[in-house]
Amino acid sequence: MSRHLKTVLPLAMAFGCVAMSAQAEEQTAWRLFVSDHAEPTIRALDPQTGKIIDTFKVKAPAGLSLSDSGKTIFAVERDGAEVAILSTGIAVEDHGAHGDLKVEAPRLLDLKLEGQRPSHFVDHNGNIAQFFDGDGVVKVVKEKDVLAGKNDVRSIKLASPHHGVAISYGNTVLVTEPHPEKPVDELPVGIKVLGGDGFPIGSLHECPDLHGEASSGNILAIACKTGLLLVKSGEGGPEIEHQPYSKSLPDGKVSTLLGGKGLQYFLGNFGPQAVVLVEPGNADPFRRIELPARRVHFAVDSSRPQFAYIFTEDGQLHRLNVVTAKIDKSIKLTEPYSMDGHWSLPRPRIAVAGDAIIVSDPLKSRLHVIKAAAFEKDREIALEGKPFNVVAVGGSGEVHD
Repeated sequence: MSRHLKTVLPLAMAFGCVAMSAQAEEQTAWRLFVSDHAEPTIRALDPQTGKIIDTFKVKAPAGLSLSDSGKTIFAVERDGAEVAILSTGIAVEDHGAHGDLKVEAPRLLDLKLEGQRPSHFVDHNGNIAQFFDGDGVVKVVKEKDVLAGKNDVRSIKLASPHHGVAISYGNTVLVTEPHPEKPVDELPVGIKVLGGDGFPIGSLHECPDLHGEASSGNILAIACKTGLLLVKSGEGGPEIEHQPYSKSLPDGKVSTLLGGKGLQYFLGNFGPQAVVLVEPGNADPFRRIELPARRVHFAVDSSRPQFAYIFTEDGQLHRLNVVTAKIDKSIKLTEPYSMDGHWSLPRPRIAVAGDAIIVSDPLKSRLHVIKAAAFEKDREIALEGKPFNVVAVGGSGEVHD
């Protein structure tokens, strides 16, 4: 990797022990939140015991998006015309030399974001933007206001409904520009920067077939047919440049992006049976890795920054070393999950919970728990229904009496 991050990500990592005061005890806590594919249900559970902490009913089956801090989960109910918000009940407050761990009961908050066909959720430094495809509307809110019970939501109406995304970036909001002729049927064509008054700053940043964004360190990346838009903070606002795909790559594009934690890189899809590592600033920033079968899902590991995990349709989980760009271990977990058929069919999802990797197995009503260090299966957790989306939140810190 080209650079190491120096930011602290307390809720994404299980830190090693730190010096403890006489009045405090170092503890670690993790929770899993699992949504059902067919039922409007979200379960919070203890990954160690498998015990269900609470069950939350929402309006429709939901995709789960965890905030950067780990304090909130936004349950995106695409067919329910709303986004419900949960407090995870776990927080690590950074105090420099140590962190304080606070554990409370998870709860469903009163605030809901309403609109037609909610889709992409983006958290950038506690500033959250939720896109609604059916309305062509962005709703922007601060996480701290959500947790404080404030209904302080800013709505931005765009030119037309489309499958877009927005990023609340400092004092600006980056929004997608819909296709001029077929806004509903085609992907966006670029990014506009809106100022605090809602008016555009500068011209359109072209990005044909725009789909997929992620942050790693101080860089925000947005995926296009022609390459990536790389966004950094400048004195006058966001600075945006285009990074074209390397000539060594075959035909294809990135449409899903994840950002590395602890190491600065991006991991994206590149065709149905490959992923690509992106290291901005390198002479050749793109490294393509062929997979043994079609890709179902992938995730990065913030506790072990050199690793990412990829689940393929043959039922295998693979460990990718992002430094060497090679798969170094694989483990068979489930029966095959074919990628034929609709994109929204129930298929496994991955989450990392400290020393454990969690893989959902919706057709068998269970979660697989893998020991991350040894990369071997540990146990299973049985859950009713079709456990689908899974997110993990937790960390370590001092607990004061």
